[in-house]
Amino acid sequence: MKVFISADMEGTAGVTDWEQVQSRYPEYTRFRRLMTEEVNAAILGALEGGATEVVVNDSHADMRNILIEELHPQAQLISGSPKPHGMMQGIDASFDAVFFTGYHAAAGTANAILDHSFSSASVRQIKLGNLIVGEVGLNAALAGHFKVPVALVTGDGTATAQVKKLIPQVEPVVVKEAIGRVAARSYQPVEARRRIKDGAQRALKRVKDLKPFTVPRPVGLEIEWHYTGMADRCMLIPGVTRVNPRAVAFKAKDAEQAYTVTIACLVMARSTL
Repeated sequence: MKVFISADMEGTAGVTDWEQVQSRYPEYTRFRRLMTEEVNAAILGALEGGATEVVVNDSHADMRNILIEELHPQAQLISGSPKPHGMMQGIDASFDAVFFTGYHAAAGTANAILDHSFSSASVRQIKLGNLIVGEVGLNAALAGHFKVPVALVTGDGTATAQVKKLIPQVEPVVVKEAIGRVAARSYQPVEARRRIKDGAQRALKRVKDLKPFTVPRPVGLEIEWHYTGMADRCMLIPGVTRVNPRAVAFKAKDAEQAYTVTIACLVMARSTL
């Protein structure tokens, strides 16, 4: 059984502020280690649940956060950016399940730690068809394109509830409860890791009953930005249309194309910052 792990950082136990997850601040060194340890807990639970191969994609910021020398020796690590499939680089039809670790809620979600969708500096909202999604929705749709179900999500209570609403079958592991956007009541890291390991093991026990998250084809994609200049840059991509001064749209043939166009738009938008 093969398991793919997309590992973010904001949903790690104890994280409440940007200074803990950005490499230019002193606290980052400490929290990248805690991120690595939570990923290891998910790996251990996966192995105990029957996984024979685990691939981890570092999915936070510049995607060079996980300490490879401290990663479980039975896992492989994908790191660095940019990557064509971003937070889901490495996913394909050979996998049996996807885990999302350290995840956060979508931009505009109340009472959620550091809520955002890919970039708090640029993205206001993303839609697939009529469905408003954050990173989870887009990442799950790409996994679904390859017929791979999402089995586990870890993060704050608001984020995991948001995922559960979108993907009812998912095994949610709550490691903290938000008190606004930059404060939380968190489990101690050892306890958080125990919960993640147990949740991963439970998730794989049900893997044969899980269904991939899919969206109808063609896939309507719409991205609303903070600034009109970001939408201007996206208009340089063939097939992109203007919805309003701050929003663009694209009709993708499938979820994979919608994903790669989103990545391209994000790169273009960053050039205006």
